[in-house]
Amino acid sequence: MSARIDPAFDRNVFINCPFDAAYASMFEAIVFAVKDAGFDPRSARERLDSSQIRLHKIIELIRSSRYSIHDLSRTELDEGTSLPRFNMPLELGIDLGCKAFSRVHARKSLLIFDAEQYRFQKYLSDIGGQDIHRHGHSPRTAVIRVRDWLRAESGVESIPSGTVIFRRYEQFREQLPETCAALRLEPDELTFVDFSKAITNWILEHT
Repeated sequence: MSARIDPAFDRNVFINCPFDAAYASMFEAIVFAVKDAGFDPRSARERLDSSQIRLHKIIELIRSSRYSIHDLSRTELDEGTSLPRFNMPLELGIDLGCKAFSRVHARKSLLIFDAEQYRFQKYLSDIGGQDIHRHGHSPRTAVIRVRDWLRAESGVESIPSGTVIFRRYEQFREQLPETCAALRLEPDELTFVDFSKAITNWILEHT
């Protein structure tokens, strides 16, 4: 792995999570929390280049992000295939390898989520020595956990408390139609980049 470090490395937060509609409220709350804490959320959804191999995109995001959020809560069997989803554990493994085998990435920090505190021991026992954080499928809990982790790991003292950030997120959601209108965007058609832009504009107006 290249020793090159992205100039924005210390501000980038890679988010590894499900992308389906059922997880959308969690994902959007986490993205807002990262932004409101003063960091830059990164996701495989930010690039739509069909010529780029997905795994290469993931590796580049991991390499360019000091911080990563990995949500392992989706371990249920797929109704169509009767198989579990392995993308999230795979990306976590790549990130752990990056931290372990790249000297310049040794200070990377990971936040690992699951729905329940010790459920991971039944399907991924090799990470038993890691601190796994429970979110219980609650966006509010996820926001608080993300905030506390970024505050502790970054040393930035000006990050508001998790409860304050979640209240701001609720206000942002209420005002999203007006924010989108100002940006000439449709709330139901937002890409990841659009959603991030809407958050940035809202924060600038409410700081």
